[in-house]
Amino acid sequence: MHHRPRAAVTPNDLYYDPLECRDPALREAALMDALARQVARAQSDSPAQAERLAGVDAQAVRSRQALASLPVLRKSELLQAQQAGREAGGADPFAGFSACGWRGLPYPRPARRVFQSPGPLYEPQGESWRMGRALFAAGFREGDLIHNSFSYHLTPAGFMLDEGAAALGCSVFPGGVGNTELQLAALYELRAQGYGGTPSFLKILLEAADAKGREPPPLRRALFSGEAYPPSLRAWFRERGIAGLQCYATADLGLIAYETTACEGLVLDEHVIVEIVQPGTGDPLPDGEVGEVVVTTLDADYPLIRFGTGDLSAVLPGTCPTGRTNTRIKGWMGRADQTTKVRGMFVTPGQIAELGKRHSDVQRLRLSVEGALGEDRMVLQAEAAQPSPALAEALARSLRDVTKLRGEVRLLAPGSLPADGKVIEDLRKYD
Repeated sequence: MHHRPRAAVTPNDLYYDPLECRDPALREAALMDALARQVARAQSDSPAQAERLAGVDAQAVRSRQALASLPVLRKSELLQAQQAGREAGGADPFAGFSACGWRGLPYPRPARRVFQSPGPLYEPQGESWRMGRALFAAGFREGDLIHNSFSYHLTPAGFMLDEGAAALGCSVFPGGVGNTELQLAALYELRAQGYGGTPSFLKILLEAADAKGREPPPLRRALFSGEAYPPSLRAWFRERGIAGLQCYATADLGLIAYETTACEGLVLDEHVIVEIVQPGTGDPLPDGEVGEVVVTTLDADYPLIRFGTGDLSAVLPGTCPTGRTNTRIKGWMGRADQTTKVRGMFVTPGQIAELGKRHSDVQRLRLSVEGALGEDRMVLQAEAAQPSPALAEALARSLRDVTKLRGEVRLLAPGSLPADGKVIEDLRKYD
């Protein structure tokens, strides 16, 4: 066979592999054991990670509490490190964060491919993106032809879906992006069973068919990613006989979570450890609260530990109606990096978190930026069980010390601010 066979499936072929329906306690134990090994691998094989994790006893990192004590790594840090290395004439394009490379680089294993994101930021292809699981949940099976309209150029999206298709034993038409007329012709002539790509491009293709007065091509299923997938668009595809599901994946991490036929949230992949944390602090939040998605992969070739995606989501209660027992998240709920510029100065979620550390007598904080263009006004909203003028004055002083900007303080009763993950809210009007 031309593909790498996947693990044995469960009875009736309901799941990609038996991992999806295992006891949650067994899953957690397996993930925590793998976490300790991953920290040790990162320390031994990735020079930059060894520096970040200096002094950490890898064998002691066997719980979520221990994981939460490690620093969050942000994409902006990777970019800054690579830029600094280039400016210094360094030969390592990954600035020490990879564990794979090629001749002349200080890594123990060869990289299959290297990709470029805006910046430029260079990212190695690790062991696997694990996309076969998402394709299986979306209804794809061995022998299907998938029309792949993710890009194969510079970025890994096209290869990510391609690899998942190979794991399932599916054939692929590598359509990539653009060339609407050629791709539409291929949909009719090759009669692919399904589509992989952004929902907006498939909509463009189907609307082009409508404009020609043709019946829709014989697609029956789709796996979408890279864009929002609102209920209205889901219904639009259903009217045309296409069952489209979505997955959450990134170039750095591969598959994070995937939708099932239940269409009730996204189930976490079996080979990642996901935390929902307070933006700006990295502190884990209780289930149900909106926060930043932080992911630790178990990929030995690109060991990203506590990687901050910058995306907001929340854990859903219970398990998937399909019988998959892993945790579910709500899906993409906005961006966690709410940094904004006020009167020429950047204000960050981390600065608001610093205010919380300075004032233990306040609970949730939110900074609103109001006013018209050129008339910025900052308002710090703070929940306090015992509000007082003295507390408001102290918060105003701290706000000025931390941000170098003056702002108004409004004290609110506990529970007044919504638990939606927003730390900085830009309410300015630019009309």
